Amino acid sequence: MIGEISQKIHNLRKKNNLTLKDLSKKTGLSVSFLSQIENGSSSLAITSLKKIADAFNVNMSYFFKAPETHNFLVKINEQKIFKMEGSNSKFIRISGNFPSRTLESMLIIIPPEQTHGSTFNHPGEEFVYVLEGGLVVTLDGREYFVEAGNCIQYPSTIIHSWRNPMKQAAKLISITTPLIF
Repeated sequence: MIGEISQKIHNLRKKNNLTLKDLSKKTGLSVSFLSQIENGSSSLAITSLKKIADAFNVNMSYFFKAPETHNFLVKINEQKIFKMEGSNSKFIRISGNFPSRTLESMLIIIPPEQTHGSTFNHPGEEFVYVLEGGLVVTLDGREYFVEAGNCIQYPSTIIHSWRNPMKQAAKLISITTPLIF
């Protein structure tokens, strides 16, 4: 998947007649880092990919193959596990696929005693329902422990992070706006 993303970034840059230096100015990422990304010799955090997507004015879904869905119904055999650079978590996209969709639904499994990604904020809103285990959600420095059967919802513009403090994997459903994929 990394090679496909690297190629798509390179193709978009060429299509838009941008140099690596131009893209660097638009994203705040260094020229050498962008070169390594395009060559597939560096991993790419989701936050960096978001900066690149914004620079090209495309949705992040542009960089990923969409799982095959039957419009509204997502069958279990169509749900594929994937990982993102910078995270040890496993993701399964469980959203349907139709043009007016505004929610992104995922089943996320966070390994024991692991932090999920980094601390950041972004436009939109998030809802998390914990199916198994527990999760510490930090919102603007304040920690909330969300155990199995509980949920939390917040504007994603608040600086936030997730951490699984348990000795077992945390399994949760996450619903976000706007669309990520």
